[in-house]
Order: sequence, then structure tokens, then C-alpha cells
Amino acid sequence: MLKKYVYMFSEGNADMKDLLGGKGANLAEMTRIGLPVPPGFTITTEACNLFYKTGEKLSEEVKKEIYTYLEKLEKKTGKFFGNKINPLLVSVRSGAKISMPGMMDTILNLGLNDETVLGLAEKTQNERFAYDSYRRFIQMFGDVVLKIKIYKFENLLEKMKKNNGFEEDTQLTAEHLKELVKQFKKIVKKEIGEDFPQDPKKQLLMAVEAVFSSWNNPRAIAYRKYNEIPNDIGTAVNIQSMVFGNMGNDCGTGVAFTRNPSTGEKKLFGEFLMNAQGEDVVAGIRTPKSIEQLKEISPKLYEQFVKITEILENHYRDMQDIEFTIERSKLYLLQTRTGKRTALAAIRIASDLVHEGLIQKEEALLRIDSKQLDQLLHPTFDTQALKQAKVLAKGLPASPGAASGKVYFSAEKATKVAKNGEKVILVRQETSPEDIEGMYAAQGILTARGGMTSHAAVVARGMGKCCVAGTSTIRVNEQKKEFIVAGKTYYEGEYISLDGSTGKVYLGKIPTVEPSISGYFQEIMQWADDIRRLKVRTNADNPKDAATAVKFGAEGIGLCRTEHMFFNEERIPAVRKMILSKTRQQREKYLAELLPMQKEDFKEIYIQMGERPVTIRLLDPPLHEFLPNQEQEIKTLAQSMEVSFDELKDTIESLKEFNPMLGHRGCRLAITYPEIAVMQTRAIIEAAIEISLEKGWKIKPEIMIPLVGSVKELQNVKKIIVDTIDEILQNKKIDLAYLVGTMIEVPRAALTADEIAKEADFFSFGTNDLTQMTYGFSRDDAGKFLREYEEKEILDQDPFSSIDQIGVGKLVELAVKLGRKEKSNLKIGICGEHGGDPISIAFFHKVGLDYVSCSPYRVPIARLAAAQAKIINK
Repeated sequence: MLKKYVYMFSEGNADMKDLLGGKGANLAEMTRIGLPVPPGFTITTEACNLFYKTGEKLSEEVKKEIYTYLEKLEKKTGKFFGNKINPLLVSVRSGAKISMPGMMDTILNLGLNDETVLGLAEKTQNERFAYDSYRRFIQMFGDVVLKIKIYKFENLLEKMKKNNGFEEDTQLTAEHLKELVKQFKKIVKKEIGEDFPQDPKKQLLMAVEAVFSSWNNPRAIAYRKYNEIPNDIGTAVNIQSMVFGNMGNDCGTGVAFTRNPSTGEKKLFGEFLMNAQGEDVVAGIRTPKSIEQLKEISPKLYEQFVKITEILENHYRDMQDIEFTIERSKLYLLQTRTGKRTALAAIRIASDLVHEGLIQKEEALLRIDSKQLDQLLHPTFDTQALKQAKVLAKGLPASPGAASGKVYFSAEKATKVAKNGEKVILVRQETSPEDIEGMYAAQGILTARGGMTSHAAVVARGMGKCCVAGTSTIRVNEQKKEFIVAGKTYYEGEYISLDGSTGKVYLGKIPTVEPSISGYFQEIMQWADDIRRLKVRTNADNPKDAATAVKFGAEGIGLCRTEHMFFNEERIPAVRKMILSKTRQQREKYLAELLPMQKEDFKEIYIQMGERPVTIRLLDPPLHEFLPNQEQEIKTLAQSMEVSFDELKDTIESLKEFNPMLGHRGCRLAITYPEIAVMQTRAIIEAAIEISLEKGWKIKPEIMIPLVGSVKELQNVKKIIVDTIDEILQNKKIDLAYLVGTMIEVPRAALTADEIAKEADFFSFGTNDLTQMTYGFSRDDAGKFLREYEEKEILDQDPFSSIDQIGVGKLVELAVKLGRKEKSNLKIGICGEHGGDPISIAFFHKVGLDYVSCSPYRVPIARLAAAQAKIINK
């Protein structure tokens, strides 16, 4: 039996997303349950993959099947492709399994040519509508298929309106539009050297190929990378008979969500335009009306639409994003899909759907993108500062959040300056999919045009970016790199601030305040905590970070990096003197100065953490990192140490290493300078004793030895630690429970984990260094080539962001098995950057770790991801 590449909408259902894509499967499902969907057919994702295998050309087999299904569509509609009297016109839209709004290309009104446009005009008795549809088709086809810059068409349209004193496209008459069609066709002839294609079948095949090609356009690739969507799933193409929202005032088009995609409120949210086509709404060319205003125009249509939205939400058991068209007062559905939403909305919707009895708690947790929680965990504007701030303008609150940054007017410039560390606000007349990388780079997005469902609004909400759209009082001039408000001009590089929750635009930078977790968020987090097995700790080196992490639900500290405490301005001189000392006696003198400071640090952290476990890592980095580089700093230090400048400079030079990350660091420091480990152990234990006595707590410190590769290294440093603790406890005549463990970050440690487990009370995987050493990549330098590795598909993703499960992961899994074989109750965690990555957390759950540790703001992400891992792996 021949492989089937094309399906009528009536042949599919919602379970066929892999084959029909999300859009095609949902069109089939809506058809199946009897909703008003214009008929059509879907060319499968398998046809897309075949297209790429055959040199980006449609195979004869697929072409033949398309023609067969085109005939079926003609019979179903009673209209005929290319017919002069009763022409069938279609839309050609992409639709991958996973929704990618605006990332790929769409063509409307396909099938029009110089003859069928006359038939359409005659059949509808509306010449203006027919030529408006034709000029739109030429423009879309020219842009998407023929790759002609869209501004070449738009400039002619704007010129036509300006010359006639018109503000809106709808003011153009049939004669104006006929002239535009002629001008558009001239552009095509000039740009591609041949006439605009008149054969509808040729138009269709060219359009299908263009949509398949758009799967690999730069913005689609960037979107997939950002959202971790596989590159090999392909897109389907949906061919659907056209219904027209631009035939007159009893026609229209719109987009609506069954709940508010910004807040999650259970209330219909959307916009529409009368006498318009779908692209007009999302492009922001005209300012749309709120969906509630449809009730004023046609109460019957509004009531029907509300009922349909209820049917769809109950059927899919989730908030839906619906595209619709009204043709001659009849409602048609062009699409439904699970609506993109902010993190705030995702949490509220998940909670509400559980309380409404539509879904269970486990399903609710799986529906929330754990990474998206990041949106809720960052500061908002300080209310007092906000009262003093100058409001420049007010637009639509398109995506919540707060952002300050320098104004830039192009995606390219925004991306470039953001790479240099600048905070950017991308300001555009309106955004388009070509702006995607600039939107990623920006802190926030401001547009002069567009509504709440415009490209800028939808994409920003999905990214978690603050966005203010449709700020009509701002006149943006992208060429001059300026915008004008109330007669005053603001230039590129000036600071502005955006409040995406109110739509207000402010002059200058505004300070922010920390977020708090409560309400729906707290409920969702409690559900996650009730389900997950993995504990979640934090990486914190100071009391402030520790307190923040506890507020976000951290159950302990998995990594306290003691070296970060040494860079304090008051301490660095003593640290440097200790490092540059020539004798042990000198080192101990300066370490004695550091002891009370280090002890005070640990006391403050213990106070914040209470009786929660705290893992403190002994000094890890190479000593030269603490030393001065500037000549004046060396001179000052030499004077305070009473040595000559040259002698000190020579000592500093002698400590430099060719490959410091594999050099004199980690446990090697404690082995060669045991007095450092003695001081740090004393500070850790004495702080624990003092706080335990003061608070009546049972603090059980966990001391972690870094960079162990051999059990003998661990034995050596552990003896220093234990001897020091024994002496303290004996002198103070007190008992204190403690643990001594090690980081597993050297591949040899993972391979000999059974031997190391004999001496260790716990393991903590330092996956940053483990990844470096396993790959032979320097984490600090790999950025120069990793992007190219991903583009050339040598790597699927950056292994420093998400754990390499095949290589590094295999070492982790082996070390867990070997360690637990030797010591069944061995506590094992991970404290690298991967501890806050949801994909990595799922892996750590699977291999049996006890906890993950991550930065404070990623703690809620880890809590949710750990619950999701448990649900998925039941």
C-alpha cells in the first residue's frame, strides 16, 4: 500500500498531531465534533521530511496526491480551482506538532489570477472586495514564495493612501485597488524577471514548497532552539477553502482566547476587525475592537461564538486560542490551539481547571512550563519610585512584568548591544517574526501599533518578556532611530522603563522590588511538594541569597562557595597576604585574621537556614585568582607586607598557571596548604556550635571537599578536617554531628566512586567541571564555538546548560550505582548549573539522586520540575 501523505479534515482527529501537526489535527477534530470549519485537507509532516530528503522539492507522488485531494475539495465546496465563474480560493498555512505562532509562513486567497478575480467580483457582486483580495494575495505570495521584500509592496500601498488623503486601507476604492494590483505585478516582474504566476495549480505547489521551506527559516530555527523543539519533526501544510472577512461590513475576522492569557482570568479575551482579513488583526495595521464589542454589532453572532468557545474549552480541557472569520454574518472557525500564556496565567488556569473538575492535580502540574516560572520570580517596579517617575505614554498592557533599558530600534542592534551586557528595550512601529532574535535579547518590547493579540504581544507573553503594545501616542521613526511623544524627541541609547501590567511607558530607569510567592503560585508549589521525591536545595554564599532561597522553598544549601566570601574589600588584603606568605607560620598569622570573618559568615547563613542542611565547600579556585594584576595594587600590597615590589611581583608571577582550571586548586590546595583547610573547618564548626547553643537548634554542617580524583586525596583532606573537629569538640566538651563528603567532578572520581564512597558521607556532583573535563571543553571559552556546534547539529544543545545524558550522564549514573553499592544509604545530590534545568532534573530523578541544588531564583522551577519528573516516571 502506498504511503498516504494527504488527509481531508474529515479523515483526521486530535490524536494525529505527529502526522497532521497541531493545526491540522485540531481542524480535523473541530470538523469531527460538528463545528463550522471551512473544508480542506492537510499535507503531512512526513511529506515535509520527504521534501527535505529530495532536495527541497515536492515528489511526484506528493504532487499527485495533492491534486487528488484538490478535486475532493472542489466537490465538497461546489467551487473549482482556476474556474472563471465560480473560483475556489484557498489559504495555505503551516502547522507543526508544537505551536510556533508567527514563525512560519501563511498565504491567503491563493487561486486568484487576472481571470478568476473577475469571476470573484461577479459572483460576489463586489469588485472592491475581489481586487482587495487579489492585491493581498500578490503581496503575500511575493513575500513568502518569491522572496520579494514586503516593504516594496507596503510602500506603494501607503503612497496610494497618502496621495488620496486616506487613513485606512478600507477607504481605497475598487479603481485604486486595480491600480495597486498593476503596480504590484510590475514589482514582481522587476524583481524576479517574469510575470506573476497565473496558473493556480502552479501557485499552490510553489506555496506548499515555500511553507515547507519556512520550517528552516532563521526565525523558526531560533524559536525552536529557544523553546527546545526538535528540528526533525517537520511541519504540516493546511490547504483550506477561503472564507472572507473583507467582503463588507457584515464580514470580519478575529482572534480570541477562552481565558485571559496574561492573568488567567476566566473571561473571554480577544479582538476582531470588521471588513478585514486575519493578517490585519495580528499585524497591527488597524487597531482592533475588543471581542465584547461584537455583541453590539451582532448579539446573535456573539452568543454563538461564546457557546463555541465553551464547547472547545470543555472538549480540550484547556484554555484555547481561536481564530475565526465572519462571512456575510456567518461564523467560521479557522483554528483552535492550546493558548500561549504567561506564567501567571498558566498557574491560575491550572489551578482553576482542577477546582472546576476538568483535570487532576498531576495533569495541572504537567501543563505548567517549569522554565516559565522564571517570569514570576523577578523584581517589579518599586511603588514609591513609580510615583516619582515621569509617564511618557500609555499603551496596551500586552505582557506583564517590568523592564528598564536603553532604547534600540532594530532587532539586529538590540541583539548586538545585549551581547555586550547592555539592558535593551526594543522599540518598533510593530514587530514581525523577523524581529525574533532582538525580542529574545531585549528586556522589554514597546510598539506603536498593534493590539493585545498582535505579534509583539503573543510572542512576548510566550517568552515571558514585558511588552507594551499599541502605544499610538508615540511616533516611531526607525530610520532616524528616534521616537516622538508630545512634541519631544527621544533618541537611541536613552533609558526608558516599561510596565507591562499597566501599559505605561516611563522616562529613565526605575528601581525594582523583589517578588513574593502567594495565592495560586503557593497552591501549585504545594501540589508539587506533595508529589516530588527529589529534595531541592540552593547554591548560596551569603545570607541574602540564603533568605531568598528559603522564601522560594529551598530545603537546604547544596553549595556554599567559601571563596566568594574572600573577595570582600575588607578581607582581600589578608587573603592576598596569606597566599603570598613564604612560610606556614606567616600563612597561619593571616588565616587567623580571616577566621573570625569567615566564622561570622557561616553564623549568618546558619541563622537564615535554621536546621536545614548546609553544605559548605572548602576553598576551590586557583590562588592566583585572588591576587592583584595592576601595578599600583601590587605596590600597595608590597608596602603593607614590608617586601620589595620586585620580590612580590615575582611571587605573583610564580603562582600563575598555564591551565589553572586543571591546576593547583580544589583538594590540591588543602593537601599542599593544610592550614587553609584547618581555618575553614574551624570556622564552619565553631559557627555551628555557637548558633546551636544560641538558638537551641541541632545544626549538622556538611563539609565538602572539591575536585577529588583519588580516594587517597579524600583520605588526606578528610583527616585534616576530622582531626581539627575532634580538637574543637574535645576542647569545648561538646558533641556535634557533621558530615564530610566530596564533589564528584573529575571523571576518575565517577569511575572509582565505590572506592571514594568508603570515605565519603555524601556525594555532590559538580556537573560544571564534570562536563568540562568529560568533553575537554573550557566552560569559559566554549561559547566561541558551541553555537556553531549547535547550528551544525554536532551538539543538540549546550552541554553546560542541560546535562549531556549520553556521556556526562553515564558517568553520573555509574557513580551513583558504584557509590550506593558500597554504601546503600549514601546521600547524593548535584550542585552544578544543571540543578535548575528541568530536563536535567528529570534525568537526576531517574538515576536516583536525593536532591538538586540551584540558584535561589530557580528553586521554584526545580520544585515543579522534580514533581513533573515523578509524575512522568510513575
